[in-house]
Amino acid sequence: MTQEEDIAAEAAAETHGPTHSGFVALIGPTNAGKSTLVNRLVGAKVSIVSHKVQTTRAIVRGIAIHDNAQIVFMDTPGIFKPRRRLDRAMVTSAWGGAKDADLIMLLIDSERGLRGDAEAILEGLKEVRQPKILVLNKIDRVNREDLLALAASANDKIAFESTFMISAENGSGCDDVMDYLAATLPEGSWYYPEDQISDLPMRQLAAEITREKLFLRLHQELPYSSHVETEKWEERKDGSVRIEQVIYVERDSQKKIALGKGGETIKAISTASRKELSEILEQQVHLFLFVKVRENWGDDPERFREMGLDFPK
Repeated sequence: MTQEEDIAAEAAAETHGPTHSGFVALIGPTNAGKSTLVNRLVGAKVSIVSHKVQTTRAIVRGIAIHDNAQIVFMDTPGIFKPRRRLDRAMVTSAWGGAKDADLIMLLIDSERGLRGDAEAILEGLKEVRQPKILVLNKIDRVNREDLLALAASANDKIAFESTFMISAENGSGCDDVMDYLAATLPEGSWYYPEDQISDLPMRQLAAEITREKLFLRLHQELPYSSHVETEKWEERKDGSVRIEQVIYVERDSQKKIALGKGGETIKAISTASRKELSEILEQQVHLFLFVKVRENWGDDPERFREMGLDFPK
């Protein structure tokens, strides 16, 4: 580095101050809007969103820069009462992410309030030492008096450092959250390059995009246990990419649903996924989807490893 560059770097440090960085675990009940909020705060699609509960299966890290801070959001699976092995793995992953973070952000759906899983999460948080903030989402659907009562009730149960009221859908209140995090996270070097927005490998992100389109199209008909894997990724000489993915289901009847009459459903899913992948990759995408039956894949440890989950005994 030249003397001029040294002087410029010192001047920039004096002007902008020290850098901050840290991990923020976003936890909450299913369908509270965690993935929508992470995408909003990062400013790009890093986590899939659908109407189906427990869409997020493993921890997805979205990386945002705000002021001098690099904020690494850990979008955890929704916490709920587990019934199956996959459920148990997801809930364990969510609590593990919370305990590994510098700060925990509890997201509550203001319409649902503290009913059901939210109460259990508040009890679980009492055992977690990290500082915690409360974020009430979907405030545009609830009157102010009810919001204030909800905030007071939650703060009676847990000593939150701060409380925010936001709408992840339209962005209201999100700047206040970012300002707080940027100022609160510890001083330190950034963990990732400035232009990186996620730690998810592109092959896995592509599979997640297709899984999102699958759920959006068939969230009523197709069971939650369907799974998508990217099996082939070929960069072509003309600058395009050929991607082959397999949608795994557990029964032949589910395969027929995923394919649709005359292949109509799988074509629609492929079209929607290809369009979004082309925008993300900024190159032409040739996407080929196949549907295969893999019975009881939810009991296969290898599938859990591919999803970034520990296989529960």
